[in-house]
Amino acid sequence: MVVLLGLVVSVVGALPAEKAVMTQPPLVPPAITRTTPAKVTVELEVVEKVMQLADGVDYVFWTFGGTVPGSFIRVREGDTVELWLENSPHNKLPHNIDLHAVTGPGGGAASTFTAPGHKTRFTFKALNPGLYIYHCATAPVGMHVANGMYGLIYVQPKVPLPKVDHEYYVVQGDFYTDADFGVRGLQPFSMKRAIDERPSYVVFNGSALSLVGDRALKAKVGEKVRLFVGNGGPNLVSSFHVIGEIFDRVYLEGGQKTQEHVQTTLIPAGGSAIVEFKLETDGTFILVDHSLFRAFNKGALGMLKAEGAGNKEVYSGREMEDVYLGDESVASSVKATPVAPTAPVAADGKALYAANCAMCHQPEGQGLPGVFPPLAKSDYLAGITSSRRAEIVEFILRGKAGKLTVNGVEYNGVMTPVAGLDDVKLAAVINFVATSWGNKSAPYSTAEVKRYREALPPASAPEH
Repeated sequence: MVVLLGLVVSVVGALPAEKAVMTQPPLVPPAITRTTPAKVTVELEVVEKVMQLADGVDYVFWTFGGTVPGSFIRVREGDTVELWLENSPHNKLPHNIDLHAVTGPGGGAASTFTAPGHKTRFTFKALNPGLYIYHCATAPVGMHVANGMYGLIYVQPKVPLPKVDHEYYVVQGDFYTDADFGVRGLQPFSMKRAIDERPSYVVFNGSALSLVGDRALKAKVGEKVRLFVGNGGPNLVSSFHVIGEIFDRVYLEGGQKTQEHVQTTLIPAGGSAIVEFKLETDGTFILVDHSLFRAFNKGALGMLKAEGAGNKEVYSGREMEDVYLGDESVASSVKATPVAPTAPVAADGKALYAANCAMCHQPEGQGLPGVFPPLAKSDYLAGITSSRRAEIVEFILRGKAGKLTVNGVEYNGVMTPVAGLDDVKLAAVINFVATSWGNKSAPYSTAEVKRYREALPPASAPEH
């Protein structure tokens, strides 16, 4: 046994040694170019810290490397990995690590139970290529994972994947607070909600703000993008989708099997997928969990901004807009005398608001913190100038992407255009908002709305 052990040590010792390059989300370490195995050292520190879960919402995260998800680890198939787990002396709790890439008891958890102010080590061989979740497995396991203790380790195959222009790191997680989504302040963990699987937040990369606005992923038209996507859970399955893109190739569950031309891919809790696509035109592409109330009401929404010249053959943008009457056209055709439209009334506006706006801005105009700005008691609507009045019409008809400050809070998201509003209906819905919930703006006339609409650039022009 001693001779065998000595042989093992000598073989391992003969491998070239290197320290793993690890990155914080959404970045991915560069591809490994060597063609032979190495002894790779991974040092991962557990840090308990307060970070932002949503706009104005703080949470005590338990992290690997100070971020959620934890640092991205990249090794090569056949490598011998020496992993050091370091528990910061400022932490309050013991932690360990279970890497799904490990063949051995607990995926390493049995060897890495580490108290604050201590560090532990174990060694494993990366036998199987693929993309794997790692997470804490200290009891109560679900609570440690729910507090953000997960990340991805990529065992790069001996024959690496084809080169792409950008690789990004995105992991979904569900979080459980005593208060509902958007309630400001430092929020405690709710074990009851976690057990009942009723998350207050479902987010990418640990925050509803992590991949929007200035933090959006970036690429250029014509470039290929590869996303390493994980699902830390602890409870929910992810229906991962990029609005306006089709995955050219998906490596199912992070393994070697692929499927092409995929719209949405399922990623189980504790699982992963690798998705690839080429950006054929410009614009902002939205990453979502296609269980859509999670995206628009709990935070599972991100952005990828593609810069460069658009391709009109691939996507034209809005080419025209006209009135569609539907069944009303039949009734109107038999009228002997056309009836002039009446002035917009608040009741019409209320119904139009409920049908077109309330899902995002909420029934009472309260908005969603960090996602959709409030319309109720909004300084954006108070005492508005003629240029602001024209801008509001443009936002409704053409949509809006980018920064907007309302009541002293900056929002950086996407408002989709509202279709099917003629001048009468458009004036009605604006007037309902402008005179409801404490707003006291001067009403719009149909003629004013018509004038602003006609002043917009041609609908066929590129829209960004």
